[in-house]
Amino acid sequence: MSTTDAADPRFAALPARPGKVIAVHLSYPSRADQRGRRPAHPSYFLKPSSSIAASGSTIERPAGTELLAFEGEIALVIGATARRVAADEAWGHVAAVTAANDFGVYDLRANDKGSNVRSKGRDGYTPLGPRLIPAATVSPTGLRVRTWVDGALAQDDTTEDLLFPLTQIVADLSQHLTLEPGDIILTGTPAGSSVVLPGAVVEVEVDAPGVAESPSSGRLVTTVVEGDEPFDDTLGSLPSVDDHQRAEAWGSRESAGLPAAPAPFRLTDELRAKLSRVPVAALSGQLRKRGLNDVSIDGVAAMHPGSTLVGLARTLRFVPHREDLFASHGGGYNAQKRAFDSVGEGEVIVIEARGESGSGTLGDILALRAKARGAAGIVTDGGVRDYAAVAAVGLPVFSRGPHPAVLGRRHVPWDTDVAIGCGGTTVQPGDVIVGDGDGVIVIPPALVEEVVDAALAQEEEDAWIATQVAAGHPVDGLFPMNAQWRARYEKERS
Repeated sequence: MSTTDAADPRFAALPARPGKVIAVHLSYPSRADQRGRRPAHPSYFLKPSSSIAASGSTIERPAGTELLAFEGEIALVIGATARRVAADEAWGHVAAVTAANDFGVYDLRANDKGSNVRSKGRDGYTPLGPRLIPAATVSPTGLRVRTWVDGALAQDDTTEDLLFPLTQIVADLSQHLTLEPGDIILTGTPAGSSVVLPGAVVEVEVDAPGVAESPSSGRLVTTVVEGDEPFDDTLGSLPSVDDHQRAEAWGSRESAGLPAAPAPFRLTDELRAKLSRVPVAALSGQLRKRGLNDVSIDGVAAMHPGSTLVGLARTLRFVPHREDLFASHGGGYNAQKRAFDSVGEGEVIVIEARGESGSGTLGDILALRAKARGAAGIVTDGGVRDYAAVAAVGLPVFSRGPHPAVLGRRHVPWDTDVAIGCGGTTVQPGDVIVGDGDGVIVIPPALVEEVVDAALAQEEEDAWIATQVAAGHPVDGLFPMNAQWRARYEKERS
C-alpha cells in the first residue's frame, strides 16, 4: 500500500486498499423470492476500489436521478491468496468480515446490463467498516446483517441458509481468478433494500449473535445528499427510469406507489376441462371471427392418433447449427435440458426448430423428464429422435415426424421462455396451447374464456344443425341458419 493510500480515510477500516471489489448479485433467499427468481449458480460483478468510503461519509444521489437504493451486506476481506481452493478450505483464506453498503442508482442500471459500472461504481458507493471482525472467531453460517434507515430497522437476516454459502462463493471465485490479500467480496443483500432520499441516514451492522462477547463491525453510517452536477448528454447514456425499475428499486410496486400488477393468467381446472371438450377447428373458427388467422402451428401431427393437448406454453428456441455456437451452447446444462428440467405441471413445451425436421429436437430421456414433471405435452416443428421410445412414454407429442440424428446436426439450443416462432406462428410463454387430430392452435390468454365459451355454444348449435341434416333437411338456409331456422332453434333450446 502506498503512503497516499495509507493516509486515505476511505480505507481506514481496511488493512490496505483492495485490488479488487467483487460483488454477488443474489445470495439471500429472502431477496431472491422478492425478485421472483432463484438462480442456480452465483453470479458476480466488479466495483472499483475508488467507490469505497468510510463510516460517517456522505453519498450523492446524482442530479436528475430518483432511485438511489441501499443494500446492507456482509463484506469479506481476503487474508491469504486463494487460487482453486476447495469450499471446505475457503474460510481459512478470509481474514475478516465487516459491514458494507452496496449503493446503486437504478436510473443508470438499464444500459449497464448487469455490469453495474455506472449504477454502482460511483465514488462513495461502497461504504465499509467501521471495524473488522476476525474471520477465525466466527462461523460463516453464523453471521447477521442489519440495516437501519433513519433509525428504523429495514433489513435483518443471517447467513444460515444462503442460496450460496460464503465458503462456496470464495471457492467459486477462486477457480476463475486469484483472490489476493486485501480483496473485498460483497456477499449480497437480503430483502428490505429500498430507495433512500437526500437527508436519509443509513446504518449497517454485521455481528455474530451466537458468539460469546458478540463481535460486531459497529454501525456503518452513511448520509445521503443531493448532487448538483448534471450529466453531460454529449458523452453517454443519461438516467432513465420506468415502472419496472421503480418497483425493483423500492422493493415492490406497492412501496413504489404503483398500482398492483395484474395477476398472471391461470388455466383453471374448469377452463382446462372446457378446452378439452372443444375441437381445435371450433376454436380456430372463433379466433378467426376475432381477426386472428395466424394462430395455428402448421406442419405438426400427433404422435398418437386421437391424442389431445391442453396447457400453457413454455418455450424453447433452437437456432441454426454453427460449429462454434454449438461448442459454446450445445453441451453441459444447455437450454434444451433447462427447459425440460423446469417445465411445470400442466404446461406444454413448445419448440422452435424453424420447420427443420432433419434432426431430432428431443428424445426419450427428455420425454420421460417432461412426463415426470407433469407436463401436458410437447409441440415441436422439428423432428423427434427415438420415436418409438418417445411414443412409449405416453406423453402427447406433436411434431413433424421422426429423425435419427442428434441435435447438433441442424440445431443449437439457444434460450428458453422467450417469444418463438413455431410452425409459422408466434408463441409466447403463457399462451394457451390446444391440440387434437386437426392440429395445434395458440390462444392468447386474454381471449381464452371468451373463445372457448363461444366455441362451446357454436358446437351445440352445429350439433343441432347436424341432426336436422341427418333428418333430411337441405343445408340451404340451415347452415348457416336463416331467421326462420334460428327462431326454431331458439324455441327448441328454451
